[in-house]
Amino acid sequence: MQAMPELPEVETVRRGLAPAMEGKRILRVETRRKDLRFPFPERFNQRLEGAKLTRLGRRAKYLVGELSNGEALIMHLGMTGRFTVSGKKKGEFHHAAGEDEKHDHVVFDMAGGARVVFNDARRFGFMDLWPLEDIDNYAPFSGMGPEPISNEFSGAYLKEAFAGKKTPVKSALLDQNVVAGLGNIYVCEALFRSGISPKKLAGAIKQGKLEVLAVEVRKVIEEAIIAGGSTISDFATTSGELGYFQHRFQVYDREGEDCVACAKPVKRLVQSGRSTFYCPTCQR
Repeated sequence: MQAMPELPEVETVRRGLAPAMEGKRILRVETRRKDLRFPFPERFNQRLEGAKLTRLGRRAKYLVGELSNGEALIMHLGMTGRFTVSGKKKGEFHHAAGEDEKHDHVVFDMAGGARVVFNDARRFGFMDLWPLEDIDNYAPFSGMGPEPISNEFSGAYLKEAFAGKKTPVKSALLDQNVVAGLGNIYVCEALFRSGISPKKLAGAIKQGKLEVLAVEVRKVIEEAIIAGGSTISDFATTSGELGYFQHRFQVYDREGEDCVACAKPVKRLVQSGRSTFYCPTCQR
């Protein structure tokens, strides 16, 4: 099953890249084609070369590198994008390179000896540059809701955000204006853990259930980050390792299998063009 990396996978990549890139100067950038999903920004290589990447952050499913020249390097993995880190540091720093080098499209040579390579077979990922001081107005970030592992995300926040909504709770949680970075896999898992049907209208869920939902969303995201994300298609960490949270799925991609709680079959339905996995017995 093909799935786009979600917040835990992107956070896993961020943590893997940080030691090689954060606080390091970008010595050289090589772009091996003129575009990915979109064309590279004008003078992309030149604007990066010589700048120090002072901080590598994340906003929802985007990596955000804060540069010493006042710009932000914004990177999105798309469906099949992956970073690998290779190089030498005191004779011991080395991670294996990607398997199919013909899809290595961008190479960053960093001060300290690390080489960071972006590989993307389907080229749905992209890289962009934007003024750091204006980052909140970058189009995908404008109007984004809070991060699900931030202090702003709570049952009280969901009550306010869901007020009057007549859309299914599954669709509401996937709305990036409601919560930043939640994707299909972890919404399915969090709704199951909360005992909430994905078909339930968001505005009809009681405060108590919303408190449970907020806790379970946070827990499932944090557990997935610890597990290195989920690998159900092409995702791998910067060292080439696979994520392992897919082995802990309770409903996602388990259509027809026994529910882990009641042993009744897990069902699948399509909502807004996405597969939703749930237990109709346990989720009301």
